[in-house]
Amino acid sequence: MTDARLEQQLRFLLEIDRLKHVLRRSYLLGATRRENSAEHSWHVAVMALVLAEYSIETVDLARVVTMLLVHDIVEVDAGDTYVYDEAAVASRAERERRAATRLFELLPPDQAAELGALWEEFEAKATPEARFATALDRLMPVLHNLETGGRSWREHGITADRVIARNRGMAEGAPALWEYARARIEEAVAKGHLGAPPEPRGR
Repeated sequence: MTDARLEQQLRFLLEIDRLKHVLRRSYLLGATRRENSAEHSWHVAVMALVLAEYSIETVDLARVVTMLLVHDIVEVDAGDTYVYDEAAVASRAERERRAATRLFELLPPDQAAELGALWEEFEAKATPEARFATALDRLMPVLHNLETGGRSWREHGITADRVIARNRGMAEGAPALWEYARARIEEAVAKGHLGAPPEPRGR
């Protein structure tokens, strides 16, 4: 290990401290503030450890956990993109790719390549690990809304059809978790915590 290598590693670690300031739309349980992206990354990584048995495919759990710890690092530059904001979603890929290039290149080349590849793998969702990681990443905001009376959903006027469309891909990595989430979403509609889909217009 050289001094230059350590300096690069520490620079990266200090730079990603900024992730603690990136606020998401989900509210913390029992609190008035929204969670930040660093808290989210930690929470979904722990989810992987606890819920690994629900992956439909055999996965390398260490790879899943690492992927979840780095998947939102790009939000240091790109910010959190609200998944129901169509305009923001349209520009997300470009913003996040620029951020990934800058942030991972702060690391020594071998680590930059390793973590950058994991980020790309997560984005592509083409491996069992990425599909399971994605399922967990989508489940957590649903759980936050379910446990806070649909607070974020209600604030933004989100309806059940949009929540289902956004999250049904969870079944590709963890169908049992999607079945659970789908049932709870229907309960949320019944309780008035999530708007019902709009009535179809007549022809």
